[in-house]
Amino acid sequence: MQVILLETIQKVGALGELANVKAGYARNYLIPRGKAKPATKTNLAEFEVLRAGLQAKEADALAAAQAIEAKMLDTVCTISANAGDEGKLFGSITTADISQSLAEAGFEVEKRTINLSEAIRHVGEYDVSVTLHSSVSVAIKVVVEAQAEES
Repeated sequence: MQVILLETIQKVGALGELANVKAGYARNYLIPRGKAKPATKTNLAEFEVLRAGLQAKEADALAAAQAIEAKMLDTVCTISANAGDEGKLFGSITTADISQSLAEAGFEVEKRTINLSEAIRHVGEYDVSVTLHSSVSVAIKVVVEAQAEES
């Protein structure tokens, strides 16, 4: 199915491009979320009228993401968790935990934008990337410490 992209989507295309995607992906995800429109003659004509506004909106979103990236460059998140004697955690550190730690540091990011390469199950330092925009991602350091035991 051919669609007109209303925003840049990773691995599909850029704003304004005609993209060939599977019908189910377009019908169930792209179109209901306002990320694309079916590529009909009337939609193509409507899109040409709206193109400048959408490109300006996309440029503003990119500029905002780059500003946040500049602030987040050397961010270190410290998370305390229950751990055994050998440094193995009781459970694991999730994207929700990292998102909460970033919120405490003043950065509001959604947990779905945090990319963990592997599950965090041990005490130590980990490099995690946060996708702020389809073309902007920033690497942060997550430090997991063993929680102090209460007596």
